[in-house]
Parts: sequence; C-alpha cells; structure tokens
Amino acid sequence: MTLGTSTGSHAYGEPSYWDHRYLQDPGPFDWYQKYKNLAPLFDLYINRSHRVLLVGSGNSTLGEGMVSDGYQDVVNIDISSVVVEAMQKKYHDKPELKYIKMDVRYMNAFESRSFDAVIDKGTLDSLMCGQNAQQNAKMMLEEVGRILKDNGVYILITYGDPSYRLNLLKDIRLWTITMHVIDRMEKNPEQKSWELTKPVPLSDDGNSVSQALGSTPEVHYIYVCMKVSSSNAEINK
Repeated sequence: MTLGTSTGSHAYGEPSYWDHRYLQDPGPFDWYQKYKNLAPLFDLYINRSHRVLLVGSGNSTLGEGMVSDGYQDVVNIDISSVVVEAMQKKYHDKPELKYIKMDVRYMNAFESRSFDAVIDKGTLDSLMCGQNAQQNAKMMLEEVGRILKDNGVYILITYGDPSYRLNLLKDIRLWTITMHVIDRMEKNPEQKSWELTKPVPLSDDGNSVSQALGSTPEVHYIYVCMKVSSSNAEINK
C-alpha cells in the first residue's frame, strides 16, 4: 500500500506511517484479494512474458503468487523503505521479482511505455482517503498512463463503485474501460454475485452496474483500463 495524505488517525501519505506499520506487523498481508482469486482475470489480460508493475505492493504475496505461476518479470514499488528492504531480503533468490522504493505519483525512474501491465490493489483507494485526493489520484493515474505501453492494461481493484471511480478514470482520456467484479473474501461463498471473468455491463454513467448487481453488492470492483495507442488518444481528445 502506498500514499495518500493524513486522514483521521492514519497518516497514509507519510512514509513514516507505513514504516511503523510494517515494523509492528511484518506480514504478509494482502489487501482485498489474494492472487489465487484474481488469477483467472489476469489470464484474460496479461501474458506470462509481460513486464508487470505492482504499485503499493507492501508485503503482499501477490507478486510471489504471480512468479510461482509463471510470470517472468514482476516489479513491485512501495513508499516504505522498511517493507521494500524486507521484501528484497525475502526474495533475494527470485530475480523475476523486484522491489523498489518509489512514490507512485513520481515514477521518474521508469521510462515511458516500459510496462505491459500495472496492477493496483488498494493504492488508489489509499490516495482517495486523504487531503488533495483528486490531485494526488490524477498524478498517479497520469504516471500509470505514461509508463504503460500502447495497448497495455491498468487493472484497478477497489472498493470504489462507478459513482466514485468512473469519472476519475475517464478524465485521464487514455484508455478504454471494462468492468469486472469479485466477491469480497468475507462474503458467504454460497451467494455468488457475478462471474469474475464475465464483464459487467458498463454504461457511460455507471448506472448499469447497480442494475446488474443490485444497489449494495458485497464486491470489489475491478476496472480494466486498456491504454489506446498514442495516435488514437490524440484523435479522441
């Protein structure tokens, strides 16, 4: 997890908050979902040979799960030096799995169009919890768009339904958006809301999602944002 700005009792924007948290609770811990639950969706959009970036990776086992399942180049970034150093040590023998301390709003160390996929499991949500949320989120999303190759994919796993996230994503004007949903892990598995690999109908205003799922579904929303080619992006502006 990474970034945000102080809100309530949690200073999500401060590296010191996350350093302290990871010192107190070294993990591992996965926000929202684990790899085995998400793997069928990733298979639709990401190849094993793709270069993948996990933002706000923390001490999640997501990257480990991907590498164990055949992904060859998984880069993880986080704002906390404590967790990055711990994960570098933990996976020192896995060259396919890299950990770098970095602010998701300023990914200057990465060249433009250098990743095939970016996966965000709760990081944008963290940004949206704090002050200057819209500005910080916009900075992050623009950086994600910059480092993605044409036809690359940004997969956002979030609590935010379309009324909170769709316009934010559409305002970047870089990608086409497909929606999937996955039941929250704590939900009764006998009450399945929707098939993960089947896209949910997504109208321009997002109202189609509540029509398909009901008004209060116990799901995480997954926005699959496919970056259009640079020439098409200019035409669409």
